Amino acid sequence: MLEVAEIIRRHGTAVRVYLGARLLPSQARALRDLVACRTAACGGQRTQCTACGEEVYRYHSCRNRHCPKCGGDQTARWLERHRARLVPCPHYLITVTLPGALRPLAFGHQAVVYGALMRCAAAALQTLAADPRFVGTQVGCIAVLHTWTRALLYHPHVHLIVTAGGLSADRTQWIVPKHPAFLVPVTALSVILRAKMCAALKQAGLLDHVAPAVWTTPWVVHAQPAGDGARVLDYLARYLFRVAITNSRLEQIDDDRVTFRYRDTRTQETRRATLSGVEFLRRFLQHVLPRRCMKVRYYGLWSATRRADLDHARTLLTENRAPVSAQRPVTPTPPPAPPLAAALVCPLCRLGTLTLVAMLRPVRKVPP
Repeated sequence: MLEVAEIIRRHGTAVRVYLGARLLPSQARALRDLVACRTAACGGQRTQCTACGEEVYRYHSCRNRHCPKCGGDQTARWLERHRARLVPCPHYLITVTLPGALRPLAFGHQAVVYGALMRCAAAALQTLAADPRFVGTQVGCIAVLHTWTRALLYHPHVHLIVTAGGLSADRTQWIVPKHPAFLVPVTALSVILRAKMCAALKQAGLLDHVAPAVWTTPWVVHAQPAGDGARVLDYLARYLFRVAITNSRLEQIDDDRVTFRYRDTRTQETRRATLSGVEFLRRFLQHVLPRRCMKVRYYGLWSATRRADLDHARTLLTENRAPVSAQRPVTPTPPPAPPLAAALVCPLCRLGTLTLVAMLRPVRKVPP
């Protein structure tokens, strides 16, 4: 399979020269880690097949959160934990997009602007949800940051998975939205978000870098029903522990160009983009986040301080459905056996299993 790591091996030096002093420490680290991933540089294990006797080397992952080959186990654990804690109620998916005029500022001050966008989006949503005309209480939401389009262009936006309702003040009932067709009005949400972002950038000392027209232009906010929220969780989880593009989307790599496919957002047609190796890596590196920059945050009922309220809401809604489910008992099925044995089968003869012969120390220290 073609890999982003191969593109870095071919064009990494050129993109370092091209970016020069603009190459951020987090980006330089990503270039190093992705090339080293699942190679001797990260260490691993030397194993031997019990049937054919051949030695097989199994190298460790780089664990960089931007690596297309890593994060599968983390994604599965995150999904399992959050599916179990979903409130059994309808959900909405709300997407807020940073205006184009603010994107250069966002890229130059990523931790500040990304954090402000997520925080202000959630605060604007809670302001409207607290209004008795719409919900009348605080809702729960998970905010996930994305910075890319499917063509790898820089497009910072935040997805929010929002509960359609929340607990009453006395915690005795679940309050549903007043309007079955929508949660909160997106036009008002856009206006409040814009005002809160203006205040946040002013507090951060960045307001002088913003053109005044940004604060009079409508901001793009989109809302749509999301069912029980499970499918949206699945979609967002794919990119929580990796970034922008998967290796399976790469179609051709040579000494000059890289071709990859993507789905057009408007037409849903499959398209292909062919870029120089340097341009591909430049686009890819735009989406490498600074160290300790959080990609997912929790607000309202989903915040860490309200875990008891979230559990109580789930129990409250489950009890209300209990009489229906009690009439149709479900026989639990045993969980499938973990695929551990399959992972240890010799990839050469497919008959024997791999036994550990020696641990291989990494050539360099794997970052924490």
